[in-house]
Amino acid sequence: MQFSSKKPRAVTDLKAELYSQPLQFYAQPPLENISLSEFESFAVDRLKLLKTVENLGVSYVKLNDDYLKKLDNEIRTLNFPQKMKIFEEKFKDAKDQTEKRRKDHISHFILRLAYCQTEDLRRWFIQQEVDLFKYRFKKLDSGEKLEFLHKNNLQYNTISAEEKDNLREKLTISSYAASGVKLEEQDFYKVPFQDALDLVRTRKVYLKEGYAYIPHNEIVTIVLNDFRTRLSKALALTARSLPAVHSDERLQPLLNHLSHSYLGQDYSVQKNVGKISLEQIDSLAGKSFPLCMRQLHQALRDQHHLRHGGRMQYGLFLKGIGLSLEQALQFWRMEFIRGKVDADKFDKAYAYSIRHMFGKEGKRADYTPYSCMKVILSNPPSQGDYHGCPFRHSDPELLKQKLQSYKVSPSGVSQILELVKGMHYQLACQKYFELTHNVEDTSFSLSHPNQYFTESQKVLGGGKDVKRETDTLQRPQESSAARGLTAAREPAVDESQHLAEITKNLETDFQDA
Repeated sequence: MQFSSKKPRAVTDLKAELYSQPLQFYAQPPLENISLSEFESFAVDRLKLLKTVENLGVSYVKLNDDYLKKLDNEIRTLNFPQKMKIFEEKFKDAKDQTEKRRKDHISHFILRLAYCQTEDLRRWFIQQEVDLFKYRFKKLDSGEKLEFLHKNNLQYNTISAEEKDNLREKLTISSYAASGVKLEEQDFYKVPFQDALDLVRTRKVYLKEGYAYIPHNEIVTIVLNDFRTRLSKALALTARSLPAVHSDERLQPLLNHLSHSYLGQDYSVQKNVGKISLEQIDSLAGKSFPLCMRQLHQALRDQHHLRHGGRMQYGLFLKGIGLSLEQALQFWRMEFIRGKVDADKFDKAYAYSIRHMFGKEGKRADYTPYSCMKVILSNPPSQGDYHGCPFRHSDPELLKQKLQSYKVSPSGVSQILELVKGMHYQLACQKYFELTHNVEDTSFSLSHPNQYFTESQKVLGGGKDVKRETDTLQRPQESSAARGLTAAREPAVDESQHLAEITKNLETDFQDA
């Protein structure tokens, strides 16, 4: 697999420059040839790493001790670089560390090819890469952080001891990160305020004459925003190159398989069509719906109407749990005609959109139920809307009242609100699951409203083997991709046979992750 140039000296110089640093923005693509087997193994290992990042993010508070310990172990297991300088005397095998950084660099760009194809794929990839970058940036010491900023044209300098002393009182009062820490032990960066709008908005920094004075612990916010912006633009540019990549029959099925293997179950593929009756929905909403869908269901029953955002979020969720198109049309029509919409207006104004989400109208795309990430990050609700994530978009006091009305214990409400305060919205939802199902600790990482429903039904139905059932649900999709990969033959016999072996073993690799 050739990434670009064939100039050995340029490649050597680039590797020496790129891999001498413990962290990078991935601004420069690889300039070397790699084998197909290396291409595949690098991609699979990075996917395993990103999936671990995702699972830890919804199972632990990010960057706490347990989170860091488990992520450290996974990085070591998958042979990705730890935080070490190449030329440190105590690190005996500099060549080994360089190879790990090479793997990190190339694997990132391979997954760009796989995850630039749709909005949902890009959103998932960006979030996991940003979390991984944050973990790595936090591992750098003060000098390494400053060196990284300057190397990437983020010319932010720490203020002098004299200036810090002159602003002592104001820095201490205005900077949350500096509270409880001796000012002398805390570095402050002087940054143009427009580069720190998130911190300014949340009143975490001191402002003076157009500059924000950012504590050492908060500079990561600016760096992450910059990394997110760069990666988002890079994925958009990569998407334009997809026709050239798809012309290679060796890579297209492999990339498609990779992009589907780590987003979890595809809930657009209905497994229980018609097994849920309309009469069951009210009961299921109270027992097995996540809070976001329970809120939408209640609003629909109370007001006999939902706006477009709510209809899409709730309608696709119902589709995912097994409602057929005919049932969905009947369900929405019955509810809407109880309000201000008569049957004729419903058929003209609303029935089309329901058929559309089932792939029966328009471009006939079979729409997928929204994941937690999509609900949290996209299309925030406005006045009169009920979609979105209650843990993310609700006022804390209103959320508290809602939880109390659903008989969540006072201590449980406090635990959930503490997680919400720390912006751990999926953890808050998982805690809500535990409290409403009387389970001590869930054996899954929550990432999808339909997953919440499925796991709830398992708990209420006697508790089957979660992992085995999940794997079984994923297997048809993975087998389909594997068949597509095997079908893509290359004249070169050795590569063709090797690719077939890769495809055969991919499912096992993914299930073990």
